[in-house]
Amino acid sequence: MSLLRNIALTVHELEEGEFYWVLMEAAEHVDVDDEVLPYLPLDAASEPHETYANALVAGMAALRRMFGKDGPRG
Repeated sequence: MSLLRNIALTVHELEEGEFYWVLMEAAEHVDVDDEVLPYLPLDAASEPHETYANALVAGMAALRRMFGKDGPRG
């Protein structure tokens, strides 16, 4: 089985009370300082959620839809 990809889920509040989930993947071949771990966007909510918690749960659901029960492999 292939190794897991390095995927991160975060929530951004772009306007007060409007929360968007964002899925990002670690960029391994970017020339930056060793102290920095750069990520590139994979997917994001197109509509805002009313709370941080709702956006986080929706982002996790998107992650599961995208990668299934075995997680982000290969």
